[in-house]
Amino acid sequence: MSKATAAGAPPGRLSLLSVLAFACAYMPFAALQLSVAVQLPPFFASQLGLGLAAGAAFGIVRLIDIPVDPALGLFMDKTRTGIGRYRPWMMAGVPILMLALYMLYQAPPGISQGYLILWLLVIYLGMSILLVAGNAWASTLATTYKERSRIFGAMLALGVIGSVTSLMIPVIFETTHRTELAGMRAVGWFLLALSPLAVLIAVAKTPERVVAARPGQKFGIGDYFSLLSRGNVLRILAADFCVTMGPGWMAALYFFYYRQSRGLSLSGASLLLTLYILAGLVGGPATAWLGNRISKHRALVVTTTLYALMLIIIPILPPGKALLYAPPMFCLGGLATGFVVMVRAITADVGDELRLEGGRDLIGLLYAVTSATTKAAGALSIFVSFWLLGVVGFNVKAHAVNGPAQIHGLELVFVIGPIAFVMLGGASFLGYRLSADKHADIRRQLDERDAVYAESPITQAVTGGAME
Repeated sequence: MSKATAAGAPPGRLSLLSVLAFACAYMPFAALQLSVAVQLPPFFASQLGLGLAAGAAFGIVRLIDIPVDPALGLFMDKTRTGIGRYRPWMMAGVPILMLALYMLYQAPPGISQGYLILWLLVIYLGMSILLVAGNAWASTLATTYKERSRIFGAMLALGVIGSVTSLMIPVIFETTHRTELAGMRAVGWFLLALSPLAVLIAVAKTPERVVAARPGQKFGIGDYFSLLSRGNVLRILAADFCVTMGPGWMAALYFFYYRQSRGLSLSGASLLLTLYILAGLVGGPATAWLGNRISKHRALVVTTTLYALMLIIIPILPPGKALLYAPPMFCLGGLATGFVVMVRAITADVGDELRLEGGRDLIGLLYAVTSATTKAAGALSIFVSFWLLGVVGFNVKAHAVNGPAQIHGLELVFVIGPIAFVMLGGASFLGYRLSADKHADIRRQLDERDAVYAESPITQAVTGGAME
């Protein structure tokens, strides 16, 4: 019997305590993902003096890093250890992440573009290990259509806590009259302390259900081509790329836009962004609830459409009045969290469909290829948006003065790209047919087949190296 069942949860359902313990591992990843997207580009461009070359560095690294995730997924799908499949990978990712955190956030002024590229490669490797292993592990913890929305919603919700903390640190430093540079150094120390603690809680307290292997299963490079030939996989990749590209585009330009176009201070812009992130505590569970009632793919279409409509409101609000931006920013944050939850949960469902039809558990590989599209979107969102700033003549360096034409160019770049990509993300799932009823039938067939090949029960629960 697993600890989840012992704690009073129904069979096959993790207790709330177990869900929260596992979701802790998402806190440092979410905080770092936000910081890398929003804080690090202007930090290196303005505070450390790299200018627009910083945007090029982020784009180059993301493109170089794309093949890493599929390779990780393939290795994870082959991993069999006494403490589980994904637990050792989570543990291995932490020291890699910690080293890169120190080298990036404590970097001295005047560093070269090569320095930034090197340590971005290392930090993205650590992030990739945590993300691919974490998403794949989550999909094995939850086997039902509704339970997956619950677990992925909890991961996003706890990620909000880490993200908000990393955003508030520079605000606190500004209010105490310390420099932006010092505030970013402090963000680095926070992430350095949070990463090992959060992952330790997750790996120590979460059961890992290892699906019984079918005799003769082998994994190879051909599995990539098999995945990419499936229509539902292509839908996931398209949606994941677009719903990452839109908010990522906004994130890269966020502080430039709100400080120079909307006339807000660093504290005002940071507090609005904090509100955007906090909205995920509402948006994640609310979208999970909606998805379990109208289906996940329809909930994705609803959230992406509302996000695009809400973004249109931002440019028409008067500059300098931070409170007026609070309601639309809160709505945008809740909707953005919602469509990420839906894409991750849909991915797990499609993984079950693939395992039933192909006889192989490729969930690690599936999350790896989606992570690769996330990286590609992250690379292009920073690279293209910074390139467009150069096209319109906008100067990103600290204390630079931009004229009305450059500010107007910034405004157009900030709004048009995210609207287009987010709408395309929702449209990717028009005509999708993997409903809750169809998924329930898939799970029934998988459980029956797993029972045939298992020498012990259908799954084994692994916690802290012990088989339960």
